[in-house]
Amino acid sequence: MAQSTALAAEGRDSSGTGSARATRRSGRVPCIIYGNKEEPVLISIDPKELQKQLRGPGFFARVFEIEVGGQKHRVLCRDLQVDPVTDRPIHVDFMRFSATTRLNMDVQVVFENHEESPGIKRGGVLNVVRHTVEMRCKPDSIPESITVDLTGLEIGDSVHISSIELPGDVELVIADRDFTVATIAAPTLLVDVEEEVVAEGEEGEVGEEKAGAEGEEKAEDDKD
Repeated sequence: MAQSTALAAEGRDSSGTGSARATRRSGRVPCIIYGNKEEPVLISIDPKELQKQLRGPGFFARVFEIEVGGQKHRVLCRDLQVDPVTDRPIHVDFMRFSATTRLNMDVQVVFENHEESPGIKRGGVLNVVRHTVEMRCKPDSIPESITVDLTGLEIGDSVHISSIELPGDVELVIADRDFTVATIAAPTLLVDVEEEVVAEGEEGEVGEEKAGAEGEEKAEDDKD
């Protein structure tokens, strides 16, 4: 069973827009716990505690344990509403789950050993095609991230999902193709410089040809 994060909460008596506004005026964030064929539970959370959890990695992939009214609920965050002006949380939906629940989750891709990649050392650029990979798994088996080792990768090399070691008890949502996760691309700056040098060389050659042609015409005029 995955380790859960304790999240303190208080119960709320009523639902509706008016009640939610009153909760926010009191300095707390209105939330709801639902799912697993049980009655919804209205709660509120301290905004400072919620912001602390939001700053951590994988908020939507983390299992929370919320205790309210003497009962503990193991939940996942399924929806977060924020104020369009301040970007502060104004409502959160938490979902209970059972031992048989399986969810589609976007799992973060983490890249390590940049300094061990010859391509990056030569000025290559890590081009991330997928920052997350969608997986199907049980809530207690949600991986915090999957890791890509860049050791030995040269410019032009690609990292496909088949080359990444995946955690146990998870399956890819896209399982019918070996999709690309990242590539080591050639440095665009060097390409631009080379193109600029070539262009200047061509202009110089044109100028020399023009000057030569003008010289020949002048020599012909002098003979006349």
